[in-house]
Amino acid sequence: MSEALKGIKVVDLSRILAGPWASQMLADMGAEVIKVERPNKGDDTRHWGPPFIKPAQDNEPAQAAYYHCANRNKQSIAIDITQPQGQQVIKDMIAKADVLIENYKVGGLEKYGLSYQQVKTLNPALIYCSITGFGQHGPYAHKAGYDAMIQGEGGLMSLTGDADGEAIKVGVAVVDVMTGLYSANAILAALLAKAHTKKGQHIDIALLDVQVATLANQGMNYLTTLQNPKRLGNAHPNIVPYQTFATNDGSLILAIGNDQQFDKFCHAANCHELAQNALYQTNQQRVENRSELIPILANIMARQSTHYWVSTLEAIAVPCGPVNTLAQVFQHPQVQHRQMVKQVPDKNGTLINTIASPINLSDTPLQYKHAAPNIGEHTEQVLRGFLDYNDEKITELLHNSIVN
Repeated sequence: MSEALKGIKVVDLSRILAGPWASQMLADMGAEVIKVERPNKGDDTRHWGPPFIKPAQDNEPAQAAYYHCANRNKQSIAIDITQPQGQQVIKDMIAKADVLIENYKVGGLEKYGLSYQQVKTLNPALIYCSITGFGQHGPYAHKAGYDAMIQGEGGLMSLTGDADGEAIKVGVAVVDVMTGLYSANAILAALLAKAHTKKGQHIDIALLDVQVATLANQGMNYLTTLQNPKRLGNAHPNIVPYQTFATNDGSLILAIGNDQQFDKFCHAANCHELAQNALYQTNQQRVENRSELIPILANIMARQSTHYWVSTLEAIAVPCGPVNTLAQVFQHPQVQHRQMVKQVPDKNGTLINTIASPINLSDTPLQYKHAAPNIGEHTEQVLRGFLDYNDEKITELLHNSIVN
């Protein structure tokens, strides 16, 4: 079966989430991704548990569920890049690679001779993607960046939480995930560009840039008004009613996006007078009169069950949905139909659950070949197959603990 990125070779020097998320996307699409890890320790997220997919055993550290969310379909090679011999192994890999992904601090790879400026002569066609907290230049470039702090510094937390409560971060590391998505898109664009320029290039991706870019409508709201948007809990700044409502047995999201849907809702909820009220007939009026309308709707919604509202409103094409737990999400008929949980084997053939990619390509479908690897699981395979090292050289590297 053909794969979209078959033949593309990726050297992945990244760890934690943003970089590995990008490289996993490429691996799912068929790229050969070689994850370079520290001997014995590996990616930090291997230890970010519980929960753990596997407990520590046979001189292998435990593998946290966190690590497995972003590292399937990759090969792992453990290299000590603090040693000249280890640096040379990386350079040999670079000479044969199409893409390199790294998320060291700005200038962090220079001391190993592995910065973009130092290695681009080895492979002028190399696409070198650097992921940092604040970018390759600017007054904050030297600072490390982490998802939670960028959610705060980049404004997302100021928008998240109850109106009269504290700022709250999102429950998933969305800045890292979005950075991974932007990075993968940039890499694919650079690969397409290389087809006609015959040259590689340096990609500079910053978590703060990504956070600012994904402020989306809220960012534009500020630029239009120069007023800081207020926290609205689960409500929408530009659409009403578009928020959670308590029912008599739970809660649901009501997502009315236009005036016709509001009119249909009002008829279904036996509150026809609201649809005729001059204060609520248009979305602009409903936004301006939010504080009067929402308590009325909350009282109406609380009279019936979540199932009642979902079945009633879905029947007339008014968007809504329950607020599900993850247990309910993975039992959801549509989630199961779309096969959003796959099983992938580890090196022993044990099947491990993984959340599927949402990308569905008709002619070059994504593949789920194997689970996230053990530290250095493919070291000898990469040295022989990718780098064509002979037995003598491999033995020397192993003996000197340059690789393991």
